[in-house]
Amino acid sequence: MSIDLHIHSTFSDGTMSPTELVRLARHRKLSAIAITDHDTTDGIDEAIEAGGQMGLTVVPGVELSVKHDNINLHLLGYFFDHRQPEFLQALHKLQEGRLTRNRRILEVLRQLGVDIELAELLEIAGPGGQSGRPHIAQLLIGKGVVKTMDEAFEIFLGQGGSAYVPRFIFTGAEAISLIHRAGGLAVLAHPQQLEKSTGNFARIIEDLHRQGLDGIEVYYPTHSKQFRKLLQRLVQKHDLLKTGGSDYHGAIRPGTTLAGGKNCVVPDQLLVEMTERLARQRNTFITEVIA
Repeated sequence: MSIDLHIHSTFSDGTMSPTELVRLARHRKLSAIAITDHDTTDGIDEAIEAGGQMGLTVVPGVELSVKHDNINLHLLGYFFDHRQPEFLQALHKLQEGRLTRNRRILEVLRQLGVDIELAELLEIAGPGGQSGRPHIAQLLIGKGVVKTMDEAFEIFLGQGGSAYVPRFIFTGAEAISLIHRAGGLAVLAHPQQLEKSTGNFARIIEDLHRQGLDGIEVYYPTHSKQFRKLLQRLVQKHDLLKTGGSDYHGAIRPGTTLAGGKNCVVPDQLLVEMTERLARQRNTFITEVIA
C-alpha cells in the first residue's frame, strides 16, 4: 500500500479541508497521510480526528520555508508535538512575516496598476487559513491579469518578479533544531527544486545532514528514475531516511492527485522506518538526560 506524507489543506494553500483529504485518501486506499501545511499546524487535530473515524493513520506534519547559504529550500517536519509552545511561537513568527509580506506585495501591485484589497486575499484564503502568494496568484488569475499560476509567479510574485517581496524565514539549522526540540523528524522537501537551483546540491545535503537533517523526500511526482537513484545514493551515504508524497494542493493545481495508483507510489514501509528512527533518537535523548 502507498502512503502520502506531503499534502496541503485549506489551512494553507490547498483547496480541500483536512476531513475531505482524509476521505479522499481512504478512497484511494492509502494507509497513512500527513497534512503538511505551510507554517501552520492548525489542520492537524481535524485530520487526526477524521482519520480516527475513517480508519486512516494521520501523521502530524508541517512544511517550513528556510534558507541555507542564501538559498531558499523547504523542510518537512513529522511526528513533532504540534502543541509545543516553543514550536507554536516559532510558527507565529513565520505567520506574522507572511502577513507583512502580503501587505507589501499588495502595495507594490497597486503601484503597478493592479488593485487587490487585503479583504479579498483574506476571503480567498478562508477562515483560519494561511494566506500567501498562491492566493494572490489566484486573485491575479481571477482579475484577468494573468492566465496561470506559473505566469503569476514569473511576472509578479517569484524571485525576480516585479512584485516580489522577501519575508522572514528561519535558517535550515534553526528549523531543524525547532523540529527536533518538538520531538520530530526533519526532512528535505522536493529536492529536485533545490538541485535545479544550485550547482552544489550534494554539498548542501551534506551541510544539512551535519545540522541534523533526518531524511530526504525521495518519492515525488516529478522525480525521474535517474534522479531518484541519485537521492538513494545520498540517503545511503548519510544514513538518512527516505520519505515521499504528492505535494497535493487540490483544485489549485489541475490534473494532480494524492499518491498511489498511477501517481507516485510511496511504500508504507518508509513510515515504519521513520517511527523506528524516531524511537531510537528519543531513547538516546532520554539516556543522555538520565546520565
